[in-house]
This record gives sequence, C-alpha cells and structure tokens, in this order.
Amino acid sequence: MESIPLKTDLLMPGDDIVEVARRALDAAGIRPDRTDILAICESPLAITQDRIVDIDDVRPGVLARIACRFFDFDSSLSTPYAAQVAIDLIGAPRFLAALMVAAPTRLFGRRGDFYRIAGRQVAWIDDIPGTMPPFTQHIILGPEDPAAVSRRVAHELGCGAAVVDANDLGRVEILGASSFVDRALLVEAMKPNPQGNDDQQTPLVLVRRN
Repeated sequence: MESIPLKTDLLMPGDDIVEVARRALDAAGIRPDRTDILAICESPLAITQDRIVDIDDVRPGVLARIACRFFDFDSSLSTPYAAQVAIDLIGAPRFLAALMVAAPTRLFGRRGDFYRIAGRQVAWIDDIPGTMPPFTQHIILGPEDPAAVSRRVAHELGCGAAVVDANDLGRVEILGASSFVDRALLVEAMKPNPQGNDDQQTPLVLVRRN
C-alpha cells in the first residue's frame, strides 16, 4: 500500500475540488486507476464550499462562554467562539441537551455522548487553533454532504474517493466515501496522517495498492 500526497494551490472558497484534483494529479504525473482511492482532507474541502466563519462575526453568549470550559483544551469546542458557532448551527436547546447528557456520563469514563446528540457536523468543526493560513482567524465548519462529493469525484476521475479527517494521533474518520471503497485499507493508510494542510499544501492523498 502506498500513500502519495498531492500538492495543490492554496484552496479558496469557490474552488472546484474535482478540478483541483485533476491539476494535482497532472502535476504529479499520475493517472489514477479504478482501484486507487483519492482521500480528500475535510477542512480544505469545507473551505472550497465557503463553510468558514470569521470570528469577528461571532458574538459568544453566556451559554457558549460557560460550555466551552467543559471541553478538553484540544477539543474543537474549547473556545467561546467555536461553542457559539456550534450553538448557532444546531440551536441552543439541542446543544444544552447534549451537554447535560454528556457531563454526568463522562464521570464514569464514557465519552462521545455529546457528539452523538449534537451530531457529526458539530464534531467536524475546526476551532481557531486548528485552522491553516490564511484562515487562522476563522472557524471551519464540516464539509457539506461529503458522501455526494466523494461520489462526484469518483465519477469524474475514475477512481475511488473519500473525505477523510485524520490527525497526528492516528485517529481517522471517513466522513463520506464513494461506492466500493475499502474503508479498512483507507483508515490504515491514513493513520500516519500523510495529508498536510499548512506549508505542505497536500490536502489530497492518493492511496494505491502495491
């Protein structure tokens, strides 16, 4: 199994991810095979969909300022700004219900209840410290309909495709994928986090069986 990072231009709102992928593959001299999988990093994809929020436009309320203290420092909701964006996304009642259910269960070592109730779009939010230049003062929402994006990319490029969230701790989540993608293989390939969103500008990775 081989993971090939593909360098792109800086992705901006309005960019077409299919055309971005085509240019990156051409620049690398790679013709994708139908058994290949193109892994698309979730935050750069969301940026192309204009799913970004400038923190200057966010006014954290009392709930956001209190709630953010219940999240670990490395959580995507650890600042009042991100917490407020989440509240705006799903509504205060649902956010508060998720918080009230999750708080006591964490005392017993159970995790994940907050996001099970709040929803995956809240889990996919990238807070200010997790964003990349020139969006260091923005909060990035999760990408819209990653499964549909994956299917379109696969149809246009003739290979498998998936939208993936991977981090340096070896955690990998497949947000959406085209048909017949080997998810276990993809997770294993993405555990070293070969994507690079900063100076590397490699938000695309072609996973190829040897």
